[in-house]
Amino acid sequence: MTTDPSEYEKAMPIVAAHLAKIERAVERTRASHSGQPYAAVHQAFIEALQDEDARSVVPQVIEELARQISEAPSKPGS
Repeated sequence: MTTDPSEYEKAMPIVAAHLAKIERAVERTRASHSGQPYAAVHQAFIEALQDEDARSVVPQVIEELARQISEAPSKPGS
């Protein structure tokens, strides 16, 4: 089975747009919840993904990113 290279070219803008939504949700959650308890970060991240309309994010990816944000040191003055 051979994949048509044009299919890749068609899909890349869609994939890039989806990844940009996830990145915005991560940055937003990191800015507001860095260093906070995992449960709070997880919930905030899910809400940020919903706000960005970022669907189809693998649950394990959500959990890992929430864990990383939770374990990151909070910013001074936060």
